[in-house]
Amino acid sequence: TKEGYEVLEAADGLQALKVFAEHSADFVVLDIMMPGIDGFEVLAEMRKTSDVPVLLLTAKKLEVDKLKGFDLGADDYVVKPFSPKEVVRRVKAILKRTGKEKNAKGAQRKHVDLLLDTEGKILYKNGKPVDLTGKEYQVMEVFFLNAGRVLTRDQLIEKAFGYDYDAYDRSVDTYIKRIRQKIGDDSKNPNYIQTRYGQGYIFGGKK
Repeated sequence: TKEGYEVLEAADGLQALKVFAEHSADFVVLDIMMPGIDGFEVLAEMRKTSDVPVLLLTAKKLEVDKLKGFDLGADDYVVKPFSPKEVVRRVKAILKRTGKEKNAKGAQRKHVDLLLDTEGKILYKNGKPVDLTGKEYQVMEVFFLNAGRVLTRDQLIEKAFGYDYDAYDRSVDTYIKRIRQKIGDDSKNPNYIQTRYGQGYIFGGKK
C-alpha cells in the first residue's frame, strides 16, 4: 500500500483463519458480516493463539454488537460507511498505541542478543547472521511473533508451514534442535527456546 503495509486478503471467515495461520500478521482488519463464519467467530479463534491488534468493520450500529466485539478482544470498531483514510488513521493509531507500528512495516524484532529481520528473512545473533534453512527461519519467525506464549507442536507447524504441510508433530522437535545448536542455546538450560513438557515450546518466556 501507499502507507508501506503488505496486505493479504480473504474472501470469507474460513479463508481468513487459513491466511492468518499461514502468514505472520501484525494487524487484522476484520469485517463482521462475512460468508460462512462471521467476524465475531473469526476473532474468537484468533484470540486463542494471538494478541494481534484487530479493527472490526461492520454495518451494525447497535451498542450490543460493539460491546461484543470489544469483549472478544477487538481493539477498535468502524461502522460502515467509512472512508479508507479513516481506516488507515485508525490502524496507525492502534499500532502506535500497542507499540507495534514499526513491526507492521516489516521492521526488525529483537530478543536479548537475537535480531530478526522480517524483510530480509535473516536471523542475527550479536550482529552476525545465523545460517538457518528456510523452514528453520519460519519457525523462528513464529516464535518471535508469539514471544512469551506457549505454542503446541501443532500450532507451530500450522503457523510456520500452513495447514496443508505434511508432517507429524514431532518433526518440529528436529527443527528446534537444529535452531538451538545454531544459536548456541543449551537444551538443558535454554535461554531462548524453552520446552514446556506436556504443552509445547515457549520463546522469550520466564524460566
